[in-house]
Amino acid sequence: MPAVIEATTLQGCLTKMAVAPGSPARYTLRAGEARLDLNARLGQPLRLTWTGAIACTHCGRATRKSFGQGHCYPCFKKLAQCDTCIMKPELCHFYQGTCREPDWGERHCFQPHVVYLANASGLKVGITRGTQVPTRWLDQGAVQALPILEVDSRQQSGFVEVLFKEQVSDRTNWRAMLKGEAEALDLAAERDRLLDALAGGLANLRERFGDDAIRPLDASPRTFEYPVLEYPRKVVSHNFDKQPEVAGTLLGIKGQYLILDSGVINLRKFTGYEVAVEG
Repeated sequence: MPAVIEATTLQGCLTKMAVAPGSPARYTLRAGEARLDLNARLGQPLRLTWTGAIACTHCGRATRKSFGQGHCYPCFKKLAQCDTCIMKPELCHFYQGTCREPDWGERHCFQPHVVYLANASGLKVGITRGTQVPTRWLDQGAVQALPILEVDSRQQSGFVEVLFKEQVSDRTNWRAMLKGEAEALDLAAERDRLLDALAGGLANLRERFGDDAIRPLDASPRTFEYPVLEYPRKVVSHNFDKQPEVAGTLLGIKGQYLILDSGVINLRKFTGYEVAVEG
C-alpha cells in the first residue's frame, strides 16, 4: 500500500477529472481552481462532501438542479452542446438553418471525427473528434481502442456509427467496466470483420458524401492501464443527491469513476456540484 501522505482539504465546483495516458493513467481531481493528484492518494482515505450548491458550468449561475452534466436549465435549452444532435449526430440540423449556435457548430462539428472500436466491458463502436484521442477512451475506462475510420464532420460520423450499430453495441456496461471484467479482444480482426460485413452500407455513404469523405485508418490497437489497487466484487454506486457525503479508502480510478472501499461515484455526473474534498 502507498505510504501515508499529508492530508489536503480543498473546495470548489467539480468538473470532469483530467486524465493523461501513462502506465497507469494519471488522474487529477478538479474542484474549482483547486487540483488534487489522485494517483498519489491511492490507498488513502478520501472524503467528498457536497455543500448543497450547484453552479452552471457555462454561465456560472446558481441552479437547484443540474441539466446535461453541469448546466442550468436556460443554458441546457439554448446551447448547441446540449442539443439532441450531440448524442445523435445523425440528427444534425445545421443545414436547415436551425443550429442553436452556428459558430459553435462550425468550430466543433465541422472538423475531422474518428470512428473507433473500443473495449471497456466488451466490443463497442464510438465516435470522437480527432483532437479527443485518446482522452475519450480513458474517460470511458477502455482497456483497448482502435481508430478505424476518419470522416469530415460529426454528422457523417453519426451516420457511420448508426451503420455499425447493426453489428455491434455503442454502449459500455459501466458495472462490468468497474469490475475489470473486460477480456482482451483482437480489435484488428474485429475491424476487418465489421468493414467486410458493412461494405455495402459504407459504399452508400461514400456515394452520398464523396469517396474521400470516409477514409480508412491504418492504425494499431492501443492498450490502457488504470490506477486500481482492487476492483470491487459488487458495484455499489454513491449519489450526492441522496447522500451528500461520500467517504472511504481510495482503491482506484477508472473512466470518470472513483473506486472507494465504500462504493463508486461517477464524478462527471456531478459536474457543477460544489464539494469539499478531504484527503
